[in-house]
Amino acid sequence: MNKKTNNSPIDWADKLNEFNKRCRQQGLKITPQRIAIYKELSMSRKHPTATDIYTKIRSEYPNISLGTVNSSLLAFAERGVIIIIGASGDPKRFEGNLDPHDHFRCIECHKITDIPQNKHKKIDIPKKLKAKYLVMGKQVLFEGKCDKCR
Repeated sequence: MNKKTNNSPIDWADKLNEFNKRCRQQGLKITPQRIAIYKELSMSRKHPTATDIYTKIRSEYPNISLGTVNSSLLAFAERGVIIIIGASGDPKRFEGNLDPHDHFRCIECHKITDIPQNKHKKIDIPKKLKAKYLVMGKQVLFEGKCDKCR
């Protein structure tokens, strides 16, 4: 798994090239606002919500709406450019790191932490599930209390 580094200009150039490539492959229009949304997401280590990203970029794009940020993030996720980290009862959290890894979510402070991929990712998709659905990915989300909250 590639660790998120200090996000040097070279790191960002590579991420932007990959983002542009994936968007073109998926037929998604690339706009300056979408690039800003993706940049904020990919530079974050906190698995932000749409509101978090909106708050960070609205000074650069004062006419952007929360709805635009949210719909862009959902379009990115639908096309496999980013992932949505599922947790019931919380706002959707997003991540641009597509390297294989899992997550731990604290049920008290709601912090989400990346954890190394484990053997459970090698679990086969059940035949009955594959016969009925088109499974496009697997996510493992562990929940509990972090060191600070327990």
